[in-house]
Amino acid sequence: MIKDRDGRPRTGTGASLAAEAEGYLLAHDHYEAARREARELCTRMPWLTTGQAEEVARHYVDLRLDLTRHMLRSTVRRAAELRQEYEARYRELRGALLRRHAVGACAVLSCATGLGAAVGTLAR
Repeated sequence: MIKDRDGRPRTGTGASLAAEAEGYLLAHDHYEAARREARELCTRMPWLTTGQAEEVARHYVDLRLDLTRHMLRSTVRRAAELRQEYEARYRELRGALLRRHAVGACAVLSCATGLGAAVGTLAR
């Protein structure tokens, strides 16, 4: 997936086409892996007829792809939850840092003002 500087997917025609192609290739890879696993399963059961082996393989592929879809949806959902948690924590930390810098700047300004007044008083 093509991403911009912020790590978010780019929203251009080329970027969306690349993302779609990447998704297609990943889905195809999962499908081929499921078919390969189904063939391996059927070779372990030599007593199955050709029709039975095809039906077992079809059911296995369907179940495997459903499981993959479920796992991907769960992963996407968890990633969104984590993103919200991290963004909230980042906002908290950024606010705390801003407050600390403001307090520090006020302290420096107060010290500079006091030092200026002291020097002005001593200079008279």
